[in-house]
Amino acid sequence: MLNRNPIIPFVLIMVFGIGLMFLLSFKGVGDSKEMAKEQEGGGENTEEVADASPEELYQQSCIGCHGDQMQGVSGPALKTVGSKYSKDEIQEILVNGLPGGMPGGLVPGNEEKVAQWLSEMK
Repeated sequence: MLNRNPIIPFVLIMVFGIGLMFLLSFKGVGDSKEMAKEQEGGGENTEEVADASPEELYQQSCIGCHGDQMQGVSGPALKTVGSKYSKDEIQEILVNGLPGGMPGGLVPGNEEKVAQWLSEMK
């Protein structure tokens, strides 16, 4: 049968390819639902972050730009930031960032705690 009609192998490959395409797309839909559930469940770590001290939050989110001793690296030094900004101003910066470098939202839900701690750096 295959020797008589040379188009049959191509049709079989096409049917197999289309079937495989549908199978993989449905697998992807299932994986995307699973990934969405994992992201929703990712909120479990929020409790750990909420319990973290301001120093720990600094180590996790700020050390890369402000240095391990608050000496400043690519961002400014924070050793005396409390004498330059009030607690509310620091909190506003933590929430919204500053144009030209400081991104906002690096310590979500902990802005007030970190702002209080930084405002005491004078």
